Amino acid sequence: MSESAKTFVIREAVKEDIPAIHQKIIELAIYEREPDAVEADESHLREALFGEKSVAYCHVAEVDGEIAGIALWFLNYSTWKGSAGIYLEDLFVAPHYRGSGIGLALMKTLARLCVERGYPRFQWWVLDWNEPSINFYKAIGAVPMNEWTVFRLSEEALTKFASE
Repeated sequence: MSESAKTFVIREAVKEDIPAIHQKIIELAIYEREPDAVEADESHLREALFGEKSVAYCHVAEVDGEIAGIALWFLNYSTWKGSAGIYLEDLFVAPHYRGSGIGLALMKTLARLCVERGYPRFQWWVLDWNEPSINFYKAIGAVPMNEWTVFRLSEEALTKFASE
């Protein structure tokens, strides 16, 4: 861990952060063993985060002017709770800053947003093999939703289903 990581700031992302956010998303894809999966470019992120009809939000951890970590999220909705919640799409801390408290601070920031806004849920997915993250999430009190299976329609299957 870098000495400078002891002093970091968590803040909402600004447009000037887009290149660094994009780079962290690429680094996350590499970590998740999907190095070629990122199709979104900086213009996609700019539109999603700061466009006229933005659909996502991002908090960054900054250390000495460098983006050391990101938490990219959006609102979901629970029909059972009758309320919005936060869905964390990406949490990533650069390897040399891990263990510095940045990931914990990003998660606490989003948890506080949930509490302040009256959102009853804060949720995310984690890959089954990602033991360090699973252990981190369990340590903060998160509970795995093992009885649920994620389904996805995309690409050819989505197009085919939509056209039938």
